[in-house]
Amino acid sequence: MSWRELLPLGIVLSSLLPGLVIFALREEQQRLRVSLNLLGVTLKLVLVASMLYGVSQGSEYRFSVPLLPGAPLVLQADALSLLFVALSSLLWAVTTVYAIGYLENSPLRSRFFGYFSLCVSATVGLALAGNLVSFLLFYELLTLATFPLVVHRGTPESLAAGRIYLAYTVAGGTLVLMGVALLHSIAGTPDFQAAGYLLEQVEEHDLTLRVAFALLIFGLGVKAALIPLHGWLPQAMVAPAPVSALLHAVAVVKAGAFGIVRVVYDVFGAEALLRLDLTTPLLWLAAATILYGSLRAMQQQELKKRLAYSTISQVSYVTLGVALLGPIAAVGGLVHLVHQGLMKVTLFYCAGNFAETLGIHRIREMDGVGRRMPWTMTAFSVGALGMIGIPPIAGFISKWTLGLGALQVGQDWVLLLLLGSALLNAAYFLPLLWRGWFAEPADWHQNRWADERFETHWMLLLPPLLTALLSLLVGLLAATALSPLGWSQLIVEREFAI
Repeated sequence: MSWRELLPLGIVLSSLLPGLVIFALREEQQRLRVSLNLLGVTLKLVLVASMLYGVSQGSEYRFSVPLLPGAPLVLQADALSLLFVALSSLLWAVTTVYAIGYLENSPLRSRFFGYFSLCVSATVGLALAGNLVSFLLFYELLTLATFPLVVHRGTPESLAAGRIYLAYTVAGGTLVLMGVALLHSIAGTPDFQAAGYLLEQVEEHDLTLRVAFALLIFGLGVKAALIPLHGWLPQAMVAPAPVSALLHAVAVVKAGAFGIVRVVYDVFGAEALLRLDLTTPLLWLAAATILYGSLRAMQQQELKKRLAYSTISQVSYVTLGVALLGPIAAVGGLVHLVHQGLMKVTLFYCAGNFAETLGIHRIREMDGVGRRMPWTMTAFSVGALGMIGIPPIAGFISKWTLGLGALQVGQDWVLLLLLGSALLNAAYFLPLLWRGWFAEPADWHQNRWADERFETHWMLLLPPLLTALLSLLVGLLAATALSPLGWSQLIVEREFAI
């Protein structure tokens, strides 16, 4: 095999192999554990950067080995897969630094970082998967790798949340398996293709294709937190802050949304979906989830649960964009995959900082926190304002592009949806900013690192400042070719026949 064939496998192994070694380390071997984590992070970023350059120049990377009759295990790089791989790899790197600081002196760190590495391996694996069977394999591995992270603390609350998470995701995975099996019986399991590969099957297998699409969307909709399949996500907020960041911005929720993109454009294709009249139900499901998540977020008094319901709403912008079946709308949905990840991981880092430093878990406890932790509160403000859609932060770029895309395909009502969602976002984020900056400081029951040089541990402070800065930069530099927006435009031009 040439190095071009082995590079996709190398990206998966760069986190998988260090993770397997970390499982065997004793708790006191902290220096070796940190070194292995950082080695895997660095190697993965280098490999992804080289592949990004190659794909931008038209190079192809494909690894394939026999797996099932008519369905090989395929890892291949295209512009779409690398959008998700680059996001996951970058945020895994930052979250690894955050987790090292967050879990300092905590028990079971080898177990945590072992599963943490397995999780990102599964994520990049499903992003690079070249067919539905390969995607399913890594999709299920992601479920198994994240469950131990959700229950990491071992408390009754975390164990209960883990059971709920496992029930939802295993059921969702079963639906995906059934959908993949149905499609395999009709058309086999070819590689993902621009414009899909099912158009010729529409007339003969109309009903079967409708059923398969429903199975895949509902199965993927569990991880993407589409209503009414979202119930696991708020419950999983009992997990440590690095896990929350992983679930919302790096891996699980994004995996579901990414899978929907693959199914819509690279399995079925726009033309087949229009003939089957399947895009309208998906569009309305996304719209309902956007509004529902925002309305429920307004009711939450726990900070992480408010952020969780915000995720339910925000990730559905991706589904909304692809369901509109227009080129500009597709760009808006794809770029929001990245922009939402940057902004939401910032918010969860900050929530973790508030909890670890001052014991803040509920909204009312945020009063005056900006005076004690101004840098963390600044990063939180950038993330929150970006979620609302305030320019020039990344969220504005996503929503502006989605609005233009809706107009392009004649779905003017989507503008009202975007406006209503922005107002709801403002209604549940702006009170947090007012409390943090302008209210009288609360009586916090803990005050760690009060005498240190920084407001909190530097490994907790650096990640949210970095991701907040990136949220600003990708908005300010959106017009450049290698920005997430520019890369999303490249994806639509190359791969989506719309």
